[in-house]
Amino acid sequence: MLTVTDSARKELDAFFEGKEKAPIRIYMAGGCGGPRLALALDEPGAEDKTEEQAGHTFCINAELLEQVQGVTVDLNHMGFVVEPANPFPATGGGCSSCAGCGGH
Repeated sequence: MLTVTDSARKELDAFFEGKEKAPIRIYMAGGCGGPRLALALDEPGAEDKTEEQAGHTFCINAELLEQVQGVTVDLNHMGFVVEPANPFPATGGGCSSCAGCGGH
């Protein structure tokens, strides 16, 4: 279900250093470019699948996991990148109505 790159693991380890580790939710977030996967700290629920990876507990809604067929958590210069194994369909382009993208 889940792959965590070494750079993402190191960043997670640094974030939790000196703190109690909390479960990390993988969830679908909206945005200008359409749906994307993101991370948040959250307790697993009854409809979630959980997996231990790189010393951390991750949870994801079982239906979302079935849709994306696996996830890779990586890190780039802007932060965590959460990529589905089965990409979301393209939803069109541009940010004509998103103030955060400077589109209007």
